[in-house]
Amino acid sequence: MRLDSSAPPPWFDRALQAPFETGRCDVGDVPIHYAAWGQRGKPGIVLVHGSNAHLEWWRFVAPFLADQFRVAALDLSGNGDSGWRERYSGELFAAETHAVARAAGLGERPFVVGHSFGGFVALEAAHRYGHELGGLVLVDFTVRPPAAYTEWGRRAAREGARAGRATRVYEDLDTALARFRLLPEQPIRHPAVIDHVARGSLRRVEGGWTWKFDPALFDHLEMGPGQRDKFAGLACRSAVILGEHSRDDGAQSAAYMAEMTGGILPIITIPEAHHHMMFDEPVALTMALKGIVLTWMREDRDDELRSALARFG
Repeated sequence: MRLDSSAPPPWFDRALQAPFETGRCDVGDVPIHYAAWGQRGKPGIVLVHGSNAHLEWWRFVAPFLADQFRVAALDLSGNGDSGWRERYSGELFAAETHAVARAAGLGERPFVVGHSFGGFVALEAAHRYGHELGGLVLVDFTVRPPAAYTEWGRRAAREGARAGRATRVYEDLDTALARFRLLPEQPIRHPAVIDHVARGSLRRVEGGWTWKFDPALFDHLEMGPGQRDKFAGLACRSAVILGEHSRDDGAQSAAYMAEMTGGILPIITIPEAHHHMMFDEPVALTMALKGIVLTWMREDRDDELRSALARFG
């Protein structure tokens, strides 16, 4: 579904022109590709994309965080310009996130942000490396009750089995671009943004163009134990950002998470935003992330000050 749109918004060119660097690190002999913005030495944020996506999902957010943070976005294995695996797991995805945070120079106690399926990955990273993180932000991803989580895993496995074949090859780039779709679908406010992301989703192969993601990823994904206990046992802080008009099944359990935390979990809903909110409301998403992370940093500074006063008081 596309809406009429004028020229690209002012943030479009600013984001594309922002300086960045790229790098690779190996996790289990698989190369993991990432991009980084901002100066080393600033507080770190690592951004994790959703399923069948890549780091360009964050292209219109990361540069606007970089004035106050060192930011990295990665291509998970089986996606983008990273390598593929025979088997995938939450543990490996968490290790990739942790490795990129180190390789990109995000410093001590970086913050991890995950969108959609990337929220599953970010939760895994926080579960395994929480003592080394400043906090976890889930973007349009929520922790579900155990029964719902189990059913989600079964459905993902079924969908993965159906998709476990070679991706379609299109004879020319324009035909391939015309087939690009967001899941779930949403109104397209800025066609130039979607065109940019779609171009980053394709690779040239013999006979034409095909998608970069591994179509068998979910067929070979080991989901591991349920989310509830991992979330309840986190050693770092957490928050949730939702799109007001999101139709993604995985983003509908915020009330359950709030109940689990006694109502103290920060939950921010961005007005007029859909599931892929970085495409329609990237500035609002950036400001929400800054508000959460800067508040946590202020809390840390206040705690350090109180500890220092207690030692010398």
